[in-house]
Amino acid sequence: MAYRPWKHSQMQAATESVAVAPSAPVAARQGKPRARMMRQYDLVERVRSYNPNTNEDLLNRAYVYAMKAHGSQTRASGDPYFSHPLEVAAILTDLKLDDATIVAALLHDTIEDTEATRAEIDQIFGPEIGALVEGLTKLKRLELVSREAKQAENLRKLLLAIADDVRVLLVKLADRLHNMRTLEFVPPESRRRIAEETLDIYAPLAGRMGMQEMREELEDLSFRTLDPDAYNVVTQRLDALAERNRNLIGEIETQLSNNLRHNGLGARVYGRRKKPFSIWTKMERKSVGFEQLSDIFGFRIVVNDVAACYRALGIVHTTWPVVPGRFKDYISTPKQNDYRSIHTTVIGPGNQRVELQIRTDEMDQIAERGIAAHVFYKEGVGSPTEYLKRESNAFAWLRHTIGILSESANPEEFLEHTKLELFHDQVFCFTPKGKLIALPRHANVIDFAYAVHTDVGNSAVGCKINGQFAPLSSELQNGDEVEVLTSEAQSAPPSAWESLAVTGKARAAIRRATRTAVRDQYAGLGRRIVERLFERAKIEYADDKLKGALPRLARASIEDVMAAVGRGEIKASDVARAMYPDYKEERVARYGAKKGLAARIREKVVPDTAPRSPSAIPVRGINSDLPVKFAPNGGAVPGDRIVGIVTPGEGITIYPIQSPALKDFEEEPERWLDVRWDIDETIPQRFPARIKVENVNEPGALAQIATVIAEHDGNIDNISMHRRSPDFTETTIDLEVYDLKHLSAIIAQLRAKKVVARVERVNG
Repeated sequence: MAYRPWKHSQMQAATESVAVAPSAPVAARQGKPRARMMRQYDLVERVRSYNPNTNEDLLNRAYVYAMKAHGSQTRASGDPYFSHPLEVAAILTDLKLDDATIVAALLHDTIEDTEATRAEIDQIFGPEIGALVEGLTKLKRLELVSREAKQAENLRKLLLAIADDVRVLLVKLADRLHNMRTLEFVPPESRRRIAEETLDIYAPLAGRMGMQEMREELEDLSFRTLDPDAYNVVTQRLDALAERNRNLIGEIETQLSNNLRHNGLGARVYGRRKKPFSIWTKMERKSVGFEQLSDIFGFRIVVNDVAACYRALGIVHTTWPVVPGRFKDYISTPKQNDYRSIHTTVIGPGNQRVELQIRTDEMDQIAERGIAAHVFYKEGVGSPTEYLKRESNAFAWLRHTIGILSESANPEEFLEHTKLELFHDQVFCFTPKGKLIALPRHANVIDFAYAVHTDVGNSAVGCKINGQFAPLSSELQNGDEVEVLTSEAQSAPPSAWESLAVTGKARAAIRRATRTAVRDQYAGLGRRIVERLFERAKIEYADDKLKGALPRLARASIEDVMAAVGRGEIKASDVARAMYPDYKEERVARYGAKKGLAARIREKVVPDTAPRSPSAIPVRGINSDLPVKFAPNGGAVPGDRIVGIVTPGEGITIYPIQSPALKDFEEEPERWLDVRWDIDETIPQRFPARIKVENVNEPGALAQIATVIAEHDGNIDNISMHRRSPDFTETTIDLEVYDLKHLSAIIAQLRAKKVVARVERVNG
């Protein structure tokens, strides 16, 4: 799962009036770090406490060998390096593991970081321990979301080594746990990478193996590193809530214990609160505030056997009302990681919702320690791995998964499929080449495209999901293979995609691309305006010369100048004056000429066939490289004589030459542009036009009008109707056509209909 820091709004809601205070490390609160380095006899006593038949000589030899091998090496904290393998061994003694695992923990870094060899380890400690140490030695640092084959191969080696001997996993997780407990001594840049790697690989792997206690500590240590403010806030709120509810928690525990005892059932009852990371992820997943969570505290009822679990359930359900839909029986149907328990929720004392887990002591051990809860040191069990093959669903899942993954075509594919198997709270999809793309749930193809590469997202025009064409807005599911179809013709995405995208990366990229595309359009328009002014004035334009005039225009670059001209913020004549201080615009002559042109337009004395100036700016349509739109009340189509009006901040508005709206711009000749159509006949485009139809008011009249337009390949955008009299209705239709000839044909066909009294084109 990809880590996402808290949003500011979530943080603010969570803090409210609670002050943020530094929180003690998880490990410190649990009392696990030791004030001094553990001595030989301490280690032996820890193992003997749960395994009276321990091989003391083996443990002593491993202790001395590792201490001498690491010699004067030190850790980033300044402590002797040997303190690290010793702490790893101590963690494994807490899990009550066998002698070989404890010895492997002491030696796990010797082959990699000292002069020790596998042959020497085999000779002194035996091939079983040698294989464990070598399996751990082969593991290199796995970097998050890396696609390099070497790093993917490291994960393959880890999983394959675990399949051969599960103790490799236990030592590796203990190694990672101690590294996370001492992460504050690591440089900040490495600290974040290690925490992300732990949250993405090792914590889920511990969870898959049923080792919930270790998973929770790894998650919280990672959370504290990746987002310390959020971690401290959640911890502070938890402590405050626990203090407020201290009496209620004790009352619930007492009532549960008494009810069970009065019904002849001995049980151990205790409350337990959720971990900060678990709370944070639930708040994020469900988009709820801290106060809206109802399951921060839960209670466990631990009994002697399975029959007692169901007796306890009956007692609880007959004592307090049950919350519907909150019952799950994981005893009859265990989870894949061997977890077994009964879950139920009741309305307890004070009308509080009380979440209960009912299980046996053995189930409780497995729920917390997973595969490590199985007895490794009893005689007659055989090898731990062989025992787990017979007894553990979690290990069976791991071996089955590895069996499938080991057939992957390459190490990268192995890594991708492994992550897909580890996570269920995200969506993992693949490119046609097998690259894994991780996305949040509800993500769509647009998010996928931008996750692959920004350029892929910007140029996406279609997609295939599992070989089938689908919309870009399609929601993706785990395991989908997504092929994004791109086009060089699309350099920027539609701005509407921003509302469809789920990921912040996609949304930010769309916003950036949209801004860039708009700026480029304005810059292109500005450049054409400037070049044509220079052409009319018969003076030379050159970028180098404009570059020297940038300070006089108060712009940082040539593109900034051109974009400002296109937006109407700077006049082209100002650019000419900045480059040529003696340039003088013939304002009176231009004003008169433009005013005369406007008058002649209204009088329709300018023929449609009049040749256009070669300096006229070409107009290709709405999707051109210019910020172009068409007259709002009537549009314009190819075949019309057109003029352009520059509107500051909006680009060019194209009007047909006969538009009466042009009279509004007579007093602003600097806004007029000479434009011409530049249509590619091989790529048909539609353009906006408006017609007004006066039709007989009878049933089916509108249907006949719409049919004529449809049969002649016109596209209706909008229709408005106004009853002029009891017999006639005036219908205004906005439609799209290819050109003036196409529009004229539609008008002619409408006039031929008996229900149509009159048709005329509207020029706004």
